[in-house]
Amino acid sequence: MTRDLCTPELAQWAVGHRRYLHQHPELSGVEFETGEYIKKCLQELDIEILDFPAPSVVGFLKGTEGKKTIALRADIDALPVLEEGEKDGYISKREGIAHVCGHDGHTAVLLAAAKWLSENRQEVKPNVLFLFQSSEEMLPSGAEKLVAQGAVDQADAVFGLHLWQPLEKGKIGITYGAMMASADDYRIVIEGKGGHGSMPHETIDPIYIASHVIGALQGIVGRRMNAIEPAVISVGKIEAGTTYNIIPNQAVMSGTFRSHSEATRRALAEEMKRTVEGICAAFGAKGTLEVDWGTPPVVNDKEMSQFVEQVVTEKLGSELLVHVDPVMGGEDFSHYLLKKPGAFVFVGMNGEKSAYPHHHPRFDIDEDVMPTAINLFIQLVKQFA
Repeated sequence: MTRDLCTPELAQWAVGHRRYLHQHPELSGVEFETGEYIKKCLQELDIEILDFPAPSVVGFLKGTEGKKTIALRADIDALPVLEEGEKDGYISKREGIAHVCGHDGHTAVLLAAAKWLSENRQEVKPNVLFLFQSSEEMLPSGAEKLVAQGAVDQADAVFGLHLWQPLEKGKIGITYGAMMASADDYRIVIEGKGGHGSMPHETIDPIYIASHVIGALQGIVGRRMNAIEPAVISVGKIEAGTTYNIIPNQAVMSGTFRSHSEATRRALAEEMKRTVEGICAAFGAKGTLEVDWGTPPVVNDKEMSQFVEQVVTEKLGSELLVHVDPVMGGEDFSHYLLKKPGAFVFVGMNGEKSAYPHHHPRFDIDEDVMPTAINLFIQLVKQFA
């Protein structure tokens, strides 16, 4: 069994790049400096840079046989979060922007895999596409753009990974089928008739109506959806009124809804529309639902999940493999899986170093697990023949 193709020197090389990226984060869609940094690294590794629009970067390595092409993906964007904590001296230098999801680690892992594959080309049979993707965190999706631009047209399969805080440190988590949820946002506008708080009978109170709508939205999940199909509707924001004794004309609510299948995703939107319009009409108000369609669910291909499981078991150690439950978080890796077979994988890092959840101001990755992720990417390529 070959466990450690990632040497301590390569691991330290990856950590150095990760810490530089952590100190210089950029938001979705404007990761131009990050893209240039990645290009420079790939050029130094003698990896061809394909012609795709910045800030995403696509590298290409020709295999010794070239009968198949495997694509590996890393996301490169950061979040609009004010980082907290010392972070051992590598805290973000850009106030209000931080890598608090792990994308800096994903980028460094893929760069390290590219370095090993480039330096050991005689062992690389398939062609390899390195997808350094912009805009995972915000719409428009960088994955959707790359797919539309043809970045994976020549690929036979696409693989991605996420350094995952909820999973036990060092474990590699895989799911057959749905792994992550669709992520769609909505906005509800309730138009009533304002008036004095002491005379509600002369008004059509949008706040009161909103309270009925909120309860009914939860009833959609509990009573209108199949109980074995995961679904979530959350109201995250309510805006109404200007002072305590005036009933306003309008109430606005916004939130997110999630599911693990396209059919459930569409059914949720239809039921929400009917519920909002019906309840508001019953009270004499007008209700409208606006849906901002986001990312589809991440659904792993069965054969590619089996391939990942085989690679982990035979090359990295069967004790590392776990079958994880699907989560309701979203990931635009789903767009690749709509185009090509592939699989998304979690690499666990839960522990003292990575104790805070993703997107928390004190979130940090555990760099000790980066070699596991690097080894995984390298072995996926080596075994993809």
